[in-house]
Amino acid sequence: MFTGIIEELGTVRALEVAGDSAVLRIEGPLVVSDAVHGASIAVNGVCLTVTEHDTTGFSVDVMAETLRRTAVGSLAVGDRVNLERALAADGRFGGHVVQGHVDGTALITARTPGERWETVEFTLGPGLDRYVVEKGSITVDGVSLTVTSVSDNGFSVSLIPTTLELTTLGRKGIGDPVNIEVDVLAKYVERLLSTGGEVRADGPVPAEVRS
Repeated sequence: MFTGIIEELGTVRALEVAGDSAVLRIEGPLVVSDAVHGASIAVNGVCLTVTEHDTTGFSVDVMAETLRRTAVGSLAVGDRVNLERALAADGRFGGHVVQGHVDGTALITARTPGERWETVEFTLGPGLDRYVVEKGSITVDGVSLTVTSVSDNGFSVSLIPTTLELTTLGRKGIGDPVNIEVDVLAKYVERLLSTGGEVRADGPVPAEVRS
């Protein structure tokens, strides 16, 4: 599990695509300072498993589902990426519950600077808008953010100077894709409501049993 508090800006050193999978090499000395084989690191909000590492960075395998659902496949050598290690059991919970399981992507449609902050607007991919509410939590490229407003097919956030400086969101331009993970609580609520509030391991409880 993650919290959406970015620890380090990493750099893509290699992306080798082979068929329906890829190998991604990231430079990130901080997040590998205590890394082990099999550790989980979120790259732009995508939970990936460390397959190799040294003192400067790490490699991960990226499967077809990840390439299909996220913007990882559009990364290029030299791109900066948001990095966060999995939360330690005694760690401080600074953001919100982030699984690193990206639900889809969004596109940046507008940036409006303020005196010391900036409003960024996004258009969501199909089916995600129902999980987004004003003042709710959302993860954008791995960054835990608060939704400031919602529209028919998108939402807005306000970015403080620290977020603009220490994450990729300060560098993204109009039309750039970002990874979106909606609040997992919203998905569980939807699931519970769709099954009448009762869910079990082998599926919804039949109506005749509930009655």
